Amino acid sequence: MEFLSEYGLFLAKSLTVVIAILVVAVGMLALGQRGQRPQPGHIEINKLNDRYRDFRDVMQHALLNDKDFKKQHKADKKKRKEEEKGSGEQEDARLRLFVMQFDGDIRATATDNLREEISAVLGVARSGDEVLLRLESGGGLVHSYGLAASQLRRVRDAGIQLTVSVDKVAASGGYMMACVANRVLAAPFAMIGSIGVLAQIPNFHRLLRKANVDFEQLTAGEYKRTLTMFGENTEEDRAKMQEDLEDTHVLFKDFVSEHREQVDIDAVATGEVWFGQRAIDRGLVDELQTSDAYIQGCLAERDVFEVKHIHKKHWQERLGMAAETALERSFLKLWQATIEKQHY
Repeated sequence: MEFLSEYGLFLAKSLTVVIAILVVAVGMLALGQRGQRPQPGHIEINKLNDRYRDFRDVMQHALLNDKDFKKQHKADKKKRKEEEKGSGEQEDARLRLFVMQFDGDIRATATDNLREEISAVLGVARSGDEVLLRLESGGGLVHSYGLAASQLRRVRDAGIQLTVSVDKVAASGGYMMACVANRVLAAPFAMIGSIGVLAQIPNFHRLLRKANVDFEQLTAGEYKRTLTMFGENTEEDRAKMQEDLEDTHVLFKDFVSEHREQVDIDAVATGEVWFGQRAIDRGLVDELQTSDAYIQGCLAERDVFEVKHIHKKHWQERLGMAAETALERSFLKLWQATIEKQHY
């Protein structure tokens, strides 16, 4: 009991300090950003062929003796010179792979960078070029991921091959994006699917009624508001919300069916997720392969470029991100401490 009391006090103090810091940081962020225009970003391009060649040189230097390394290095240098001799037309004819990354949160905030990267690539892409999107997302807001999927559609509409690679998860809105691709790759244990719609909301009506607090809500339009957090929800409200969810689900299924005709949509649109091979069996994925394996397999025949749009953040944004990271680390440390105490 003494340990629990001390630990509870420690936990309360730690949380109080962390929350206070976070509140101050968020307040400063809100005040600092008021009236400010978004900072312009820029595109960064890295040639992955050079990066992987550097990896190989480092490994050879470590594994070979000096004599063999110099011999190998000389042979590689000679080979590169021969390849570069007829640059001109041969260089122009060499196909290119443009690699992008999308790490999705609930609001699909990475869409802002994705749209800029796609715009940059479409300005220079030629017939035979390809875009590879390394996608990781468990889904989120319908309209946010709908826009992200529409950005990817721009690639296909331009006649450029689009490949999406999923190393960990592409679920719900994440799969809405993935299904747009000409080809979908997945790691063996990547989680794929979750073709469904979810809405959940807490309701504090009974708590407010117990505290003798009235909640007033005025609307114009029969269905301007259905479920509410503070008012009393009726069966009619719930029925309307369910109707809206079902309609959104139908739109989701139609979207997947449009882009992947081979899928039995009624069999997969259950909200379930499947791992790699199971997803292939259901037509959700075309091939089991990691993004790293796919990129390395393209290096010999293509020029491979990593394309990133870098958003310049205000100092207030950086402060907010630092506060969020500190909060996450604090909770992680507290959780680890709890596990260690329970273990011992």
